[in-house]
Amino acid sequence: MKASDYIVSFLEKNGINTVFGYIGGMITHLVDSLGKSETVRYVQTYHEQTASMAAEGYALESGKFGVAIATSGPGATNMITGIADAYFGNIPVLYITGQVNTFEYKYDKPIRQQGFQETDVVSIVKPITKYAILVDDVDNLCYELEKAVHIANTGRKGPVLIDLPMNISRADIDVDSLKHFIPDYKSSTKYDLLDLKQAIKESKRPMVLVGGGCLNASKELEAFVKKYNLPVVVSLMGKGIIDETYDNYLGMIGSYGNRCANLSLANVDLLIALGTRLDTRQTGAKIDGFMPNGKIIHVDIDNSELECHRIENRIKLNMDVADYLSAMEMENLEFSIDENWYIWLKNTKLKYNQDREVERFVENKAPYKVMQELSKITKEGDIMTVDIGQNQMWAAQTILMKKNQRFVTSGGLAPMGFSLPVAVGMAFANPNKEVYCINGDGGFHMALQSLLLISQYNLNVKVVVMNNVSLGMITQFQHLYFDDRMVGTTEEGGYWLPSIEKIAKAYNLPYYQVDGNKPEFPKDITGKGCIIDCIIGNNTVVCPKLEFDKPIYNMLPLLNEDELSSALRLS
Repeated sequence: MKASDYIVSFLEKNGINTVFGYIGGMITHLVDSLGKSETVRYVQTYHEQTASMAAEGYALESGKFGVAIATSGPGATNMITGIADAYFGNIPVLYITGQVNTFEYKYDKPIRQQGFQETDVVSIVKPITKYAILVDDVDNLCYELEKAVHIANTGRKGPVLIDLPMNISRADIDVDSLKHFIPDYKSSTKYDLLDLKQAIKESKRPMVLVGGGCLNASKELEAFVKKYNLPVVVSLMGKGIIDETYDNYLGMIGSYGNRCANLSLANVDLLIALGTRLDTRQTGAKIDGFMPNGKIIHVDIDNSELECHRIENRIKLNMDVADYLSAMEMENLEFSIDENWYIWLKNTKLKYNQDREVERFVENKAPYKVMQELSKITKEGDIMTVDIGQNQMWAAQTILMKKNQRFVTSGGLAPMGFSLPVAVGMAFANPNKEVYCINGDGGFHMALQSLLLISQYNLNVKVVVMNNVSLGMITQFQHLYFDDRMVGTTEEGGYWLPSIEKIAKAYNLPYYQVDGNKPEFPKDITGKGCIIDCIIGNNTVVCPKLEFDKPIYNMLPLLNEDELSSALRLS
């Protein structure tokens, strides 16, 4: 069997039905083998970055690992942004890059390059992958494929890369003699419940923080929260994991979180932080203002995240969230929640929820009105992919996620141009779901090549463009800190936007324009792809937001001292 045929058979055995890539000389054998497969579809993505991110979307929606391929040199380097995003986003993706023939490869020679388009991609991506290897012996191909996929899916998930020289991909192999990878399974995590149970028993004002690590434990999470009637907040990456119509849901915390959620943290005496890094975008840079009088039960699958942290007052549990919640189900936990805690939280949510925030402080309400309308029209089970910038925060602050909805965004690397290719990957993984792909005009323009895939394959992706003809998140910084010098972010500063209507026509997609001040989405978009151009005007802001030197509960626009003191006071 030819090695490239074997790789395709390996993917087939693992249930992979779609591979994203851009063909090039060093992967022609692999693409040809994919073309002969009856069960694995090869999707030519028109740019390698699109392939690398579409594979992320496929992994997230399918529950399997994603696969993206590219040729050597520029093909491989064009995938690096997606590889890094998968690494910081804990997404299992197998990246396969072509490489020059082994007899052309420079190895340790003190020269820059020997073969045409030769690039040492393994050295480049090692800091942003869980495993990367040059397979220069065909007898090791099976072993390395099995090892890479095991590593990608074990523990804290993430991307892996196999660099495949052309003469290896075309070589003949004896399948029966191939060496296999045998995983070394570690024993289960041991932990001491004494301190944990005591902290829970003593708590009067507990709260659960849902992080991205809860993604594969949503059922266990819902059962745990409802069993003990626990108040809940989410991180940006935890949004959509829990049904946000839950009565005791407070919102998203963090630098761009909901004010009611951030205010509540100031009075929490026990935070059960599940699958979250508790990074500074959640806690604020002023660490002493984050839960000044409370303890944290910090559960994370990555022990390094637990140990390398500035917050000290934590009970650290190095384990998978699903395992933790299963263990808690076996225990007879004793919560002693003060009934006044529920009353205070309800009042805080009533006074400082996002809709009230917009009504009170935001002059240009158009972007928030669009998000409020999206929140109304989307139904259970729908997917929302969200790009980077103001559009991301408007969506995260405003959209109330219903049961089994998905909110997919990038909170680690956070590359503009993320939403479109990830939406494409998710649509390929599950063509029956409605996908709403939210973008700013900047990120939309960065990822235009993805539009051709939506048109070509009739993907069920509704592309929502929040069009303020500017790079709004940066203009907000420029207004606050740079005396309104809008360099590179507005038309006057050198940022131009082409006609979205003409772009839609060029890509053969239906185009709709929506007035952000009176948003009414078209009624005939169910089950098909289109572009919805939401005109929201200039001078857009994200509200509330945190200043660098302020504690997390004291966000812009600042409340006066009396109101802030009253808002924080338990009664």
